[in-house]
Amino acid sequence: MLRNSGKLTIVFLLNIVISVGSFCSAAAQLDREKYIGTDEIVPGMEAYCLTCYKGTQIEKFPLEVLSVVRDVSLGRDAILVQGTGERFIHTGPVAGCSGSPVYIDGRLAGALAFGWNFSKDPLYGVTPIADMLQVGERAENQKNKIQNYKTGYAFDYSVPIDFNDIYSSIVRFGSGSRKAISLSSLPCPLVTSGFPAGASQSINSLTESFGFIPVSGISGGSSSLVARRSSLKPRGTGHGSRSTELVPGACLAVPLVTGDITVDAIGTVTEVVGDKVYGFGHSFLGYGAIDLPMATGQVHTVVSSLARSFKLASAIETVGALQSDESTAVYGKIGAKAKMIPLTIEIDRFNDTKKRVYNCQLANNQLFTPLILSYVIDGLSATVGTLPPEHTIEYKMTINVEGAKSIVAENISTSVDVWELIEESAGSVAMLMNNPYSKADIKSLAISIRQLPENSAARIWSVDLSDSKVKAGQNIDVSIIVESFLKKKREYKIGFKIPEDLPAGTYDLILCGGYSWREFLLNTAPYKFTPENFTSLIDVINSILAVRRDSLYCVLILPPDGVAIERAELPDLPSTKTLIFQNARRTLNFEPYPHWQQKSLDIDAVIIDEKIMQIEVCD
Repeated sequence: MLRNSGKLTIVFLLNIVISVGSFCSAAAQLDREKYIGTDEIVPGMEAYCLTCYKGTQIEKFPLEVLSVVRDVSLGRDAILVQGTGERFIHTGPVAGCSGSPVYIDGRLAGALAFGWNFSKDPLYGVTPIADMLQVGERAENQKNKIQNYKTGYAFDYSVPIDFNDIYSSIVRFGSGSRKAISLSSLPCPLVTSGFPAGASQSINSLTESFGFIPVSGISGGSSSLVARRSSLKPRGTGHGSRSTELVPGACLAVPLVTGDITVDAIGTVTEVVGDKVYGFGHSFLGYGAIDLPMATGQVHTVVSSLARSFKLASAIETVGALQSDESTAVYGKIGAKAKMIPLTIEIDRFNDTKKRVYNCQLANNQLFTPLILSYVIDGLSATVGTLPPEHTIEYKMTINVEGAKSIVAENISTSVDVWELIEESAGSVAMLMNNPYSKADIKSLAISIRQLPENSAARIWSVDLSDSKVKAGQNIDVSIIVESFLKKKREYKIGFKIPEDLPAGTYDLILCGGYSWREFLLNTAPYKFTPENFTSLIDVINSILAVRRDSLYCVLILPPDGVAIERAELPDLPSTKTLIFQNARRTLNFEPYPHWQQKSLDIDAVIIDEKIMQIEVCD
């Protein structure tokens, strides 16, 4: 293992040296008739950029070179330019201009890539074209090589799965990721259509750290997309022309959600060489190989703002796929096809005249798919308006996985909007897509939501036992009175038999709802919820999701006996035999096998507390 680790370290260091060397030699390899290197650029030179401010028309904007900044990062320079045209001065740095090609002396110098918030002048940093073209070369060189590393969420699969912790990890990852870069790189507008106004703010804190500005769009739905496609015909590719093709200066869209609702990340094309497309001038999500749809786009308008001006734009037609994402550019291939995940969401709301069904597709990315899924669920749940303070959500979720069991959850939550559904759905998808055991191919997602204007929370008012002193083998009855929110008290009865071989003593009897029952399971039998391989991961997720919140659980705690080894249970193993597992040389995880007797009732209410009674078993 150490020998292999040493080899991997050497390879990793060699890759760094090669990468730095390629950056240093990039300028020397440029086609000097087509491209201009930073060694030829001096302050005061006139320049211009191509970008789209409205529709699909590519326009020419004058610039002035202010300086060439050396070594802005390891082996990289940057060109500092300022817009001199009236419209550039009015808008200042514009999010969505990332990738706009900059020409000096009639040759391509690079792409607009970064700016400054609240800047009064249209100042831009330009990523040199030499550094951008290296992205494509590295992508082609690595295309047929086995990739042993991947970037994603690093969940701890050695502990019981807790969806609240999983989703918190996703939030923390987003909140901490790319912060240092996002302060300077031009953010990409993340334009949504088909959502209610203001829905984009629901994941504002999550997406900003990835370099996005969530923006509510002005068009939506698949029907309007068809109309846009039919009305926008290619009219040439020259400067000042209209084009729905990917050419330098054209809008470059990354459709993260398509169909009845849309979510598009917006940037600009820098260079096209054959079927190879370069854009943005900075990273998108921030790591190597990706597989995301690449589309043409149109700009509805540029929204000027003192804080950050941005392009309000949308995708027109998917024409390829982004395949590489590095610090200096994104690289894609025209004609390539990125995998998408079909998603169907059905919403039945108490004050809506009809059930609403949304069919769309999500981009397949281990980092961003869980976040986008959260975004879609949260946004669509508020289509008719926000929920009243007292409400109940009934939902069903199905995740179909290629070659494996489906993940299915059917449950209820109350007065917490759709966040428990979001935790379970986004958490399940994130764990599948980032698991360390096997690649998970998610075939489809289906979610149905029923929204009711009532609070389903309840608490246990009282518990009455038919007898608190019993003998082994005796039957006892438990009467539980439940007090629901603004409803009459209800009585439920559960009967069960005391095990005939139960030794004399005092035992706890727990009465609780789904929240306490799930916590009890995770704490008492953690091995049941700790996966060992891909198959057990799906089983564990399904087991946790099977705990109903609208059930009343009655649990009699029995003495532990036997052992649990990893996920294997040996409940009847004599205590003398367990000594063999206590050898320090053995690496298997084992613990005493817990025993309990449990019954449950569906009660149409969410119990939020628990009661613990004691039963005395006599000889």
